[in-house]
Amino acid sequence: MTEIVKNSLDRAVYQYRNMHKTLPDTLFPKSIDKEGKLVTNPRQWWTSGFFPGSLWYLYEYSQDESMKQIAIKRTAVLKKEQYNNMDHDIGFKMLCSYGNGIRLTKDSTTVSILIKSAESLISRFNDSTGVIKSWEEFKGYTYPVIIDNMMNLELLFWASRVSGNRKYRDIAISHADKTIENHFRKDYSSYHVLAYDSGTGEVLAKKTAQGAADESAWARGQAWGLYGYTMTYRETKDQKYLDQAKKIADFILNHPNLPEDHVPYWDFNAPDIPYTLRDASAAAIMASALIELSSYTNDKGDKYLDAAEKIIRSLSSEEYIAKAGENGNFILKHGVGHKPGNSEIDVPLSYADYYFIEALIRLKKTKKLKK
Repeated sequence: MTEIVKNSLDRAVYQYRNMHKTLPDTLFPKSIDKEGKLVTNPRQWWTSGFFPGSLWYLYEYSQDESMKQIAIKRTAVLKKEQYNNMDHDIGFKMLCSYGNGIRLTKDSTTVSILIKSAESLISRFNDSTGVIKSWEEFKGYTYPVIIDNMMNLELLFWASRVSGNRKYRDIAISHADKTIENHFRKDYSSYHVLAYDSGTGEVLAKKTAQGAADESAWARGQAWGLYGYTMTYRETKDQKYLDQAKKIADFILNHPNLPEDHVPYWDFNAPDIPYTLRDASAAAIMASALIELSSYTNDKGDKYLDAAEKIIRSLSSEEYIAKAGENGNFILKHGVGHKPGNSEIDVPLSYADYYFIEALIRLKKTKKLKK
């Protein structure tokens, strides 16, 4: 496993150096188009934090000062996003970038940026619903909440810990609890989108945006839930969150439609399995979450770590990892962004790369693999 992890991380360093050289200073890599050309996005788009976040992880791995300087430069472009209170994904954007930078450099000068980001995020919280609003509107509903939002709670836990102000933590816990209560089915699969009544807190509808159907298990949504509750247990040490994470993990790993290589189809209930697309982004998120989850449980720790290693072996194979200089300088191939919307289908995705790199580094630390 040591060689696999090293080779994949070295490939990532090579690809992302090339990406930096070709990328305009104020834009971020999103994917590639049908001609294989780089597709970018501005700082306002939800995925903008993953490129600088990946650079920070690659600096952590390589200890190369030039990589650190690139990460600092690319992170700084996001500074104004701290004031963006129209986007629940500010956690993705700011903690992946500034958060990793602070963790690795101990530079406290940007802490205030993350605290302000947390303020912007909690402005989307409503006491009546007990959850943070995701989009402004979805199919006529004005208080939609998506399972993805579990990921942004980490910013609030961070802000509470660093500032000493419990309000961020309380809101994160409220959101996590309401999501357990409303977002999950009896088999511990999750819906993608819930519509709340902002006045009464009543759940008005349970829908999907990116899944195959309202009642299907959209693969990346299951991964967000798994990662989100594993993280929430880390931050609270509340057993109910560990139990939830384990039940989600077991749903995923025991699902009859999970392929042998553990890279899931884009939806566990896609109508054309096995003749449909895999989603490398869901696999990468799952791998990273399972590595962390394995460290919190004695009864199933080996099972979760073995599953994560299987995913990493698969993603590190020629089927999924890009050759040097190809794939728009992204690392992973075969991501699925929004299949029902016919957007980003069977392409590289910046968040697939980010969680793949994170998973590699987590595995390296967990198994103490040599560089």
